[in-house]
Amino acid sequence: MASSKKITDLKALKKVIKKANEERKKEEEERKRAEKQSISDRDLFLKSIGDVTPIDNRDRVAPVFSSPKPIPVQRMEDEKRALMESLSDEFSVESLLETDDALSYARNGIGPDVVRKLRRGHWVIGDQLDLHGFRRDEAREMLVEFLRRASIRGIRCVRIIHGKGLGSVNQEPVLKKLVHKWLVQRADVVAFCQAKPADGGSGAVVVLLKGS
Repeated sequence: MASSKKITDLKALKKVIKKANEERKKEEEERKRAEKQSISDRDLFLKSIGDVTPIDNRDRVAPVFSSPKPIPVQRMEDEKRALMESLSDEFSVESLLETDDALSYARNGIGPDVVRKLRRGHWVIGDQLDLHGFRRDEAREMLVEFLRRASIRGIRCVRIIHGKGLGSVNQEPVLKKLVHKWLVQRADVVAFCQAKPADGGSGAVVVLLKGS
């Protein structure tokens, strides 16, 4: 019985070896066929493009790529939100404004000559912001962003058009009063006064910003 079992196991082993050899032979044939096809495709490609001259790359300079610095979007949004929230609508500004027709303002330590020069147009208006038709929160956000960009660009003098309030309830210049309150609370605002008639008169204010 033992001899019969050994013969059976031997036959089974031979079958396994035979099958493995057949699979190996089949894989080898497949590999040669693929290689032959690849060579044929390459020859066809070379024949289709004709004679070519290799590019001389001895003086080739490898390009250098520098990744742009990440933009701190979230930090910028947080700073902008903090600036907006710091500008109170309830801030009392009347005591800080000069009681003249132009409702002028100058930060502590700024001499009266600065306001006089501002009225006369000593500083060239570098940019302007028109707040006509915007709601309170929109106008405040636009003002904050406008002054921030002006400071970055090194602009000293700007004009802010707030309108005369003729379209408001009871024709009161609500936005004009808010703009005055907001400007007084800004550390980058040195002085401001009502614009000259040619620059908008009582519907606009000319603002002097800190230098860089």
